[in-house]
Amino acid sequence: MSTLLFRSTNGQSPAINLREAFLAGQAPDRGLYLPERFPHITPAEIAEFAGLPYRQVAFRVLRKFTDGVIQDDALAVMCDQAYDFGVPLEVIQRGVYLMRLDQGPTASFKDFAVQMMAQMFARFLQEVGGQVTILTATSGDTGAAVAHAFHEVPGVRVIVLFPLAEVSESQRKLMTTLKENVRTVAVDGKFDDCQAMVKRAFADPALEHIHLSSANSINIGRLLPQSVYYFYAASRLAWPGQPMVFSIPSGNFGDMMGAVVAREMGLPVRKIIAPVNDNDSFPRYLASGSYEKVSPSRNSVSNAMNVGHPSNLARLVAVYGGHMDETGKIHRPPDLVAMRRDIFSSSITDERTRTSLREFWNKYQILLEPHGVVAWQGFLDWCAVEPLGNTPAVIVETANPAKFPEEVEKVVGWAPDVPAAMTAGLQMPEDYDRMGADYEQFRAYLLARHAGN
Repeated sequence: MSTLLFRSTNGQSPAINLREAFLAGQAPDRGLYLPERFPHITPAEIAEFAGLPYRQVAFRVLRKFTDGVIQDDALAVMCDQAYDFGVPLEVIQRGVYLMRLDQGPTASFKDFAVQMMAQMFARFLQEVGGQVTILTATSGDTGAAVAHAFHEVPGVRVIVLFPLAEVSESQRKLMTTLKENVRTVAVDGKFDDCQAMVKRAFADPALEHIHLSSANSINIGRLLPQSVYYFYAASRLAWPGQPMVFSIPSGNFGDMMGAVVAREMGLPVRKIIAPVNDNDSFPRYLASGSYEKVSPSRNSVSNAMNVGHPSNLARLVAVYGGHMDETGKIHRPPDLVAMRRDIFSSSITDERTRTSLREFWNKYQILLEPHGVVAWQGFLDWCAVEPLGNTPAVIVETANPAKFPEEVEKVVGWAPDVPAAMTAGLQMPEDYDRMGADYEQFRAYLLARHAGN
């Protein structure tokens, strides 16, 4: 098998291997990397996953991308080290399940990707030498997951930007209490401001002497591990060859693109449901065929999804044969008929989020948090237009309710228990920098921190 190559969605950069795409983060032409072709996993292979623990499912999926770049024995060790936590699949009602992706060290689905990314970064840097600075913009959970995964990893510096007024206290403390090679920067602005500053830094000639990379979902290294849990869930819940329905709360659309990757690799998927909060650029695009980003992004209780222009739409458009650049301009339209057939999206307001959280608890005695509730309500919206029938459905819960104690307590009357993984971090002193949503200020900050390098 020849080594798989990756190309930019903007089409102006040469194809490169996984190691190079991983360390680059974003392509030089400001596009995002996608594999030239999606490797295939057969129905027989998927059936075998049912008898394997998660770490071995991860190995069998990821080796399709790492062949020729990481040896199988090394990858197996990396999977063992990255995935030492569970993936509960709880019954909501007959044929409908809740997949809890909140068992990792920062109680967020981001742990599944960045724990593996840290393993890969360490290995690749050991092979090529040098240091890398990881720039990450976060709307809530990514920053904490990245900070914890890369804390004290040799050769790696981490700088996390977050919108000061739009993250919960626990989200903030999980990333601002780490030191050593991790710095966090509170930005007086929106997540989209943070993301735009990071993207500009990658393309800034004044910073080209600094090796920058990303652990955001703009990095292909984020999407590939996030495809694994869709295979894992299907192997446990569906008959061989039976299509699945996945409802995935969507902000920057990286988690949803993990499901698209799994489907392109051969996982039978009937529908991908990608509900959003008040930042409704994608459902409006599906309905009208005209894309307009939400600017400025709207602040919602499901704050990790406060994204006015999801970066990963460029990848989604590319999968369907189109071309969207990093600004959201569509140069070549995708096959919208196919996209509408495969994907459903609705916008869930804060009022509906709170009402649905309360109703879900009262009916099922299962506690969700605002993002998981968006997934549930989006699923109900889809069921209103297309009956589920006998298709197994998975609602994706992306964070632990304890990360949003104030909002949950307002709705159900009590604060959720804090998992042990979060307790220590919440009690440590915070230390972070602060700046305005000003790229020139951010550039100066980066240059000062890398002076002499």
